[in-house]
Amino acid sequence: MPQLNPHPWFIILVFSWVIFLSILPKKVTHHLFNDNPTPKSVKKTKSKSWNWPWT
Repeated sequence: MPQLNPHPWFIILVFSWVIFLSILPKKVTHHLFNDNPTPKSVKKTKSKSWNWPWT
């Protein structure tokens, strides 16, 4: 059964992981987003305290 011979499959596995771990992270980290979200205001809103009738 040729599926049990690990030689060609192991080389394919090693080369694919080398590509995944060396080339792809560089491409992902250099990606720039077109629309960076910016906050509308930095000022925090103050919430009003509730007046509970039973307290």
